[in-house]
Amino acid sequence: MAASTSNAGRTIVQYVVVRSDLLTELNWPVGAVIAQACHACTAALQLFGDDVNTIAYTENLDSMHKVVLAAPTEPKLLALCQTLRDANIDHKLWIEQPENIPTCVATKPYPKADVQTFFKGFKLFK
Repeated sequence: MAASTSNAGRTIVQYVVVRSDLLTELNWPVGAVIAQACHACTAALQLFGDDVNTIAYTENLDSMHKVVLAAPTEPKLLALCQTLRDANIDHKLWIEQPENIPTCVATKPYPKADVQTFFKGFKLFK
């Protein structure tokens, strides 16, 4: 039987923070913005594939939980990345090439209670 991504209140989630100004200020197509989140998530799962939480998260594909949030600007996204680095929270900053534009950050899967405080200042992506 596959492990659950929720165990006694320890739901494993992957946080994804996407720059909302890509849509509102830079006029990127919705599909291109969604692709940025997909790239960041895939990269994070690949980079941290041997991690116990990543393994548990991907063992039950139909029960994966993601929290998708909006960073209003590039500086806010980069500040979040620095905060995550300072706290040793594993993540992947996706930088769109060849333009070299930071677009999205995705954490590796973590128990929600362990990382949710880092994301309190961000709203759900709409």
